[in-house]
Amino acid sequence: MMNIPKITRALALASLCAVSLGASAHGNADQAAHGPVRKEQKEWGIAGDASKVQRTINIEMSDQMRFTPDLIHVKRGATVRLIVRNLGLQRHELVIGTPAELEAHAAMMLKFPNMEHDEPYMAHVAQGQQGKLIWTFNRVGEFQFACLIPGHYSAGMVGKIVVE
Repeated sequence: MMNIPKITRALALASLCAVSLGASAHGNADQAAHGPVRKEQKEWGIAGDASKVQRTINIEMSDQMRFTPDLIHVKRGATVRLIVRNLGLQRHELVIGTPAELEAHAAMMLKFPNMEHDEPYMAHVAQGQQGKLIWTFNRVGEFQFACLIPGHYSAGMVGKIVVE
């Protein structure tokens, strides 16, 4: 007969496995293979349609834990294609969100560094590669983008998006 701590550990492990199985791969290179993009309204906007892109912005990521540029101005309602180039020797990512959302996500990544996730407001990019995301900024405000790989966010790998 199992004791309560063993049952608790077993349930925790089962929950973690269920979350891992439900998550898609940590990367968006094969996003089309996973089906259509889920359009969910966020405080910082909604997934955009490639046919409606009005502007392309190139962003570089480096092992100095910086984005270039680290400040972007966008007009409300604009659908933007972000081309994210990883110039470094390690994996980086760009995740858009509010400061509070990114802080919470970064804390979770520290606890579960191998957590797999893929959302339309994320681009995970291997060394020397590039990724992209298409986003419609339909809400006015100041938002951020960050690399939430453990250690990168705390090292200052953060940028700002101003939607006017």
